Order: sequence, then C-alpha cells, then structure tokens
Amino acid sequence: MKEEKIKKVIREGYGRIAKGKSTCCGPKKSCCEGGSIAEIVSKNIGYTDEELGSVPEGANLGLGCGNPTALASLKEGETVVDLGSGAGLDCFLAADKVGAKDRVIGIDMTPEMVKKARENAGKGRYANVEFRLGEIEKLPVDSNSVDVIISNCVINLSPDKLKVFAEAFRVLKPGGRLMVSDIVLLKELPDLIKKSVAAYVGCLAGAMMKEDYIEAVRGAGFKEVKISGEAAFPVEDIISDPVAQAIIKTIRMPEEKIKEFASSVVSIKISAIKGTGSFK
Repeated sequence: MKEEKIKKVIREGYGRIAKGKSTCCGPKKSCCEGGSIAEIVSKNIGYTDEELGSVPEGANLGLGCGNPTALASLKEGETVVDLGSGAGLDCFLAADKVGAKDRVIGIDMTPEMVKKARENAGKGRYANVEFRLGEIEKLPVDSNSVDVIISNCVINLSPDKLKVFAEAFRVLKPGGRLMVSDIVLLKELPDLIKKSVAAYVGCLAGAMMKEDYIEAVRGAGFKEVKISGEAAFPVEDIISDPVAQAIIKTIRMPEEKIKEFASSVVSIKISAIKGTGSFK
C-alpha cells in the first residue's frame, strides 16, 4: 500500500474513533465501549488511578500500549512534544509535571482528534498545552527547541519511521530525551496482513521488527538507546479484538494461524538521548 493511501486510511480510521464511531487497536473491551473500560485498559498498561482521574473526561480513549510520561522523568520548565497526541491524555499528564513555566505540544494528523483534544484542553483549562495538526514525519516544530519527545503506540502507524525519528532528532535540543511506548514484532507478518486496511488502523500492519526499530532510532543519530520494558499482548485479547476479527474475515486466514502471528506482537518502552555533539 502506498504511503499516502496508508495515511488516508489511518486518518479516516482515527477520525471515526475520535467521533466514537469505531474501535481501535486495544483489546476487545477498549476505547470506544465506555470510559470505565478505557480506564481498565489504561491501568493495565501502566497508568495510575491518580493520573487517569486528573485529566478531562474524554481525554482517555484507551489507545495506548504503555505510559511514556511515567518513563520520561519530566521536570518542571521542560518543553514536551507528544507524537500522535490523540485526545490529549499524555499531553495533559505531561503538563501537570512540567508546570506552567513551559509547554506541552501535541501533534496529530487527524483533524477530528485535534479538535477533540483542544476541547478537552479547554475543559481542563490547560493554558500550557497546545495541539497542532501535522504529520509526525514532518513536525510543525522548530529545530532544537524541545527537551523531551514522548509517543504512545503511534510511530508504528507511520509508513516512514526513519523520517519520524529523524524529525524527532531535529526538534530535540542537544541532550534532549526520546521516550516512547510502541508495538514491534518478533517475527515478520504475512503479506496478507501487511496489506490489510484493517491491520493498518489496528496498529499491526505497519509494525517493524524489534531489531529494525532499534536500529532506526540509532540511525537517526540517537545515543544510549535502551529498552526499559517489554510485554507480550495476551493472544486471546488480540484475537477477540474487532480489528483482528475484521482482518480474519477479510483475508480469510484461519484463526489458529492468526494466533501464531499474534504471539509475536509485543509492546516495548524505549528511551534514547540526542547527543550534545553534531550529527551528520
């Protein structure tokens, strides 16, 4: 599938999620079936009751696969950029940590998500948070202007991850930190899944091999690239997910075969530093 087609499919899919008209890439009972279920999903991947209770209603859609703000060791006065900010959950949590002295910028390419996030920011009266419409492969952010970049289960959706990490490197200040949670693969997916529209919206078809993902971060110039956590998704949850069911129906692959590949899907928490020297 060509890059622009992939982006169109993802934009439309997440536009429907923002409007509450579709499901996402989480477990069967996830983002779009009620706030309490979204909270359960979010707690399972690392968010605390205090964190979830501190954000505006509607900010948590249960779309993540980890809690990057818990890893980022955010400090007061830092500027933070969230790649693929969705309805704003991680941006609001980051804003509470950096305080009013600096700002948090959420980037999302889906107009409906940006609109929803801005509404949530208004409800929560977040003066130090802004949301910008843009692609993570071409960030609407100045070079060398950001202390920390976070992202939660979004980079895997990009058809050009090398460009995403290059952009992250560009906008970070020397010594700046990259902290992301994402989905990677332990073995390659069949071509039928890679070409599935449902699999792209469901965070699966665009996922990279774990080793390739790490090398992409290093290739952008980052140093001290580390995996601080890794977890497999319960196979039963993946198979029962509506997205997985759509894939099974579309490509007519036996459920047992799907289970075999589902076991190779893992979430990782990865960190890296932009060195203080120049990168060529």
